Amino acid sequence: MPPTTRLLDAPAMGRVLARMASELVEQTAGGGAVVLVGIQRRGVQLADRLAPLIEPQLQLPLWRGTLDITLYRDDLSAIGQRPVVHETRLPSDLNGTTVVIVDDVLFTGRTVRAALDEIADFGRPRRILLAVLVDRGGRELPIAADVTGLSVTTTAGDQVSVSVKELDGEDAVDLSRGGRPPGASA
Repeated sequence: MPPTTRLLDAPAMGRVLARMASELVEQTAGGGAVVLVGIQRRGVQLADRLAPLIEPQLQLPLWRGTLDITLYRDDLSAIGQRPVVHETRLPSDLNGTTVVIVDDVLFTGRTVRAALDEIADFGRPRRILLAVLVDRGGRELPIAADVTGLSVTTTAGDQVSVSVKELDGEDAVDLSRGGRPPGASA
């Protein structure tokens, strides 16, 4: 069993999300309508937590959405013939809005690339920002987060696991060193 280190417990995750919300308010203030979009699975729960921290500070409405990038993946054939697809729910018109994509872990950048492709099918936002709870490095594409909760240096064999109370029964971020084969995601 690979060694596991707890990077964030529940109170620490709450503090990190509060800081991220503050940074997002600074970056979106005065820029028109904001759409907070969580990437399925845990990005949705993180966006749900960020929304009530952001909305009272904005002068304009905060719209919400969810995004399932499964059918936009560049490795769709590798995940099987019957992939599980969750809900994508976005406002009908993203034109001129500021879209904030929320995800749990940023690694290769391929999930974000797929999210950008899917968002383009729903309109042309004025601006798109990326907020991630954990940036673990290891990018394969030129993608960077605008707001990061925690940056950690990892290797290809490491695994970063984000747990959220709504799905996993607890809030935590754990790092397992050398726990998976190179090429696996997260």
